[in-house]
Amino acid sequence: MKKITKNKNKNLWTILTILFAIGDLLAIGGFVMMYGPWPYFQNLFVTTAMKTRSHKYLAYVFYTEEKVEKIMSNNYFISIDEDVNLDDIIIDTKEKDKYKDEYEKELLTRTPGNDSYKVLDVKVGNAKGYLVAIYEPEKVRLIRTEKFNNGTFGNRVVDLCKKYGGTVCINGGGFANGLANGSDIPIGYVIDEGEIVWSPSGNVSEARGDIIGLTEDGKLKLMNGATGTEALEAGIKYGLEFGPFLIINGKSAEIVGMPFGVANKCVIAQRKDGVIMFLITEGETYIDGASLKDVIEVLEKYGAYNAANLDGGQSTSLVINNELVNTPNYLAKKQGGRYVVTGFGLIP
Repeated sequence: MKKITKNKNKNLWTILTILFAIGDLLAIGGFVMMYGPWPYFQNLFVTTAMKTRSHKYLAYVFYTEEKVEKIMSNNYFISIDEDVNLDDIIIDTKEKDKYKDEYEKELLTRTPGNDSYKVLDVKVGNAKGYLVAIYEPEKVRLIRTEKFNNGTFGNRVVDLCKKYGGTVCINGGGFANGLANGSDIPIGYVIDEGEIVWSPSGNVSEARGDIIGLTEDGKLKLMNGATGTEALEAGIKYGLEFGPFLIINGKSAEIVGMPFGVANKCVIAQRKDGVIMFLITEGETYIDGASLKDVIEVLEKYGAYNAANLDGGQSTSLVINNELVNTPNYLAKKQGGRYVVTGFGLIP
């Protein structure tokens, strides 16, 4: 009996020794990644943390304020300082007799029985992604929470899509921090049916922001530092404020490093022939998603002429036929998608 007990104790100590050794190796590995001579992981960790709403503190757990500022200053994008020229967009979304390349053929060749949209599975960097081609740009519009700033939170994209009778919907702009589910306070302008329904301040002729809008005929209009009044004058019927703008008039923004880290991404884009594209990427853990560079590379392949980044991370949602297609981060996943205030949808 004593011999059996002694063997059990010996086995237990062996297991504990192995577990402690593994723990030590993981700790050493983590220390080397965080403080070693290789900047990649430091850039990845800090830029990703700093672009979240509620996890910025993680960057300061491991690094000083000075170090965080230095890392962020080495990761940036250079915006394209011009507005979209709508005259370049000539809407002709029909299938073609001859295609420029394999990507255009893949995008424009219809799924049998569906002449409204097509969903492509794409690789965006190391992340899984979905590219939705919408052949009826004039039917894409803003979807939104009915009322803002009521002291509660917004709606899931799946619920907004049902409300508007949409077939394909994505999330849109940001919202102020509030309850655990977010808030019902948009960040920046919201334009619906040609009216400014929310503005960052009382004076829509003075407050400026980067506005992502759609015209009556379904052209994507991106305006740098515009007022609400200017957006309406430019013909924007549906719009919201967010960014950065990734492609304008066929020119891609210059990305240095990983200014937005790697996480779930959500983008709206348009080709010169008018086809609107929604690009959504997966990234459950905030370190297995896509970078802005990765996103731009995919958009360029499929002929994006104008493109803008929308709210990402946990907010990222792609809903098709009343089902959430992508897998959002852990918290949003539990509730079937995060509660947001705005989005865009294909509304037949």
